[in-house]
Parts: sequence; C-alpha cells; structure tokens
Amino acid sequence: MNCLFCKWIETEKAVATLGTVAAFNDGHPVTPGHVLIVPLRHTADYFAMTAQETRDSEALIRNLCEKIKAKDPAVSGFNIGMNIGESAGQTIFHAHIHLIPRRDGDCDNPRGGVRGVIAGKRSY
Repeated sequence: MNCLFCKWIETEKAVATLGTVAAFNDGHPVTPGHVLIVPLRHTADYFAMTAQETRDSEALIRNLCEKIKAKDPAVSGFNIGMNIGESAGQTIFHAHIHLIPRRDGDCDNPRGGVRGVIAGKRSY
C-alpha cells in the first residue's frame, strides 16, 4: 500500500494512541500543535470509520486538547475538521481528523472559522 498515513502508523511515531486510532503531528501544520487523528486501519474517510474508531477519535481529541492547553496556555480555541472527498480538499485518502489549536490574534478575523474554506463565505 502506498498510503502516507499507513506508513506513519508503521513507523510507530505517533504522538498519542487510543484504541483504534493514533495522532501524528501534521506534516504541514496550520498552527503550532496541529495534529491529525488517524484510524490505525486503512479506511477512506470519516464516513467509512467504524463506530469504535469514531468513539476513540473523539476521546483522543479530548485528551489531546487538554494536553495541548496544558503545554501552551496561549491556546484559547480549536478548529476540528475533516476533508471528505477530493471536492472537499481531501488529498490523502485515509480517514483523518485535523485538530488545530488556535490562539488569540493568530489571524486578523477568525469569525466564521471553518466557513473560510470557501472564499467569501467566512464572514456573515
């Protein structure tokens, strides 16, 4: 298999694991501390994940949020997101969830958050 995330899983360089999922530092982080939560099983996207994989993902996200905030008190928020399908920007077709720590002032106007994936739709 020529899947980047499967290769990452094989290297055992996860920053955290929980049950059926692991977290890795993002290769192109949006902000410091940006991690990816990835099922250990190769599966195309969030909708193909098992119920256990989604539960483990949620639990790991909560654990990581606490650890990130404890390590960096400047973290004041998070974006959690998934790109599902090429038209939504998915480039690696192994399910993964982005956990992106946010800090006050890290962008001019954060209003609208993930709505910014479509130009002109962030502000409303």
